[in-house]
Amino acid sequence: MVWPFSSSSSKTKTDEKQDTPSAAVASAIDTLEHAGDDAKAFLHSTAKHIEHDISSAESALKTAAQDLPPLPIIPPSAEPYLIASVVFGISTAAVVFYRRNLRRIPSAAYLTPNMLKGRRVLKGKVTSVGDSDNFRFYHTPGGIWAGWGWLRHVPKGTKALKDQTLHIRIAGVDAPEGAHFGMPAQPFSTESLAWLRKELMGKTVTVQPYAKDRYERVVSMAWYPSFLPLLPKKNVSKEMLKVGYGQIYRQAGSQYGGLLKEFERIEKKAKANKIGIWSQKDMVSAAEHKKQYLRGGE
Repeated sequence: MVWPFSSSSSKTKTDEKQDTPSAAVASAIDTLEHAGDDAKAFLHSTAKHIEHDISSAESALKTAAQDLPPLPIIPPSAEPYLIASVVFGISTAAVVFYRRNLRRIPSAAYLTPNMLKGRRVLKGKVTSVGDSDNFRFYHTPGGIWAGWGWLRHVPKGTKALKDQTLHIRIAGVDAPEGAHFGMPAQPFSTESLAWLRKELMGKTVTVQPYAKDRYERVVSMAWYPSFLPLLPKKNVSKEMLKVGYGQIYRQAGSQYGGLLKEFERIEKKAKANKIGIWSQKDMVSAAEHKKQYLRGGE
């Protein structure tokens, strides 16, 4: 038996099931449209605020520019003086740069008081080592960048080098005396001289002048290259103290370049290990040796 209302009721339930998703989609679309409208309104409002801020900033800049004093106008009559001042300034700077960095110092006579006291650093080549604590130095300012070694070369021979080198006295140390001025050689004087020649002869070194002594030697701290190029340069005074071929110079006019404490530490270690001159039972300092033979035992 078929009920008269059975099909109608069934259809209504089916239609309700079909209409429910459509209503949800329509609601979502409506929500998105409202969100889009809100976003457009927000962007429009933000753009208006930005335009207002830009306009305010431009107005403030114009006001500030009006308050600034006008730039000075250089009259045509002053232009030659201005050009001359600029040329003079550039020329002066060039001369100062040349004198400071590129002018060669051939001898101690060219060293002014301003160049001493550790205020200058000079680079050059060792041309001779005549004693255990000094050497001859040919100044090569600017190094390779100024053409030294490929366009310009250090002269060779005693005649060519005459009056062209600085006589450097190594600062802070005193080495054993060799036989000269009627004075016998001290122990280790030969070894000390041989060591210094091996370390410095023909090498490019850096010196820092501090003073000139009574023999017109330039008392200087000196550095020479390490075995490997990238390693720090060696200080000649420190290396001499390490190998026991010198001791700290304690006489008047001594210069240490701020390294006295380090010198004392190195000397103390060499003395404790009885290295070089410290291996002697009765070690006589170079100063005492000279005093005995050159000043009649005074």
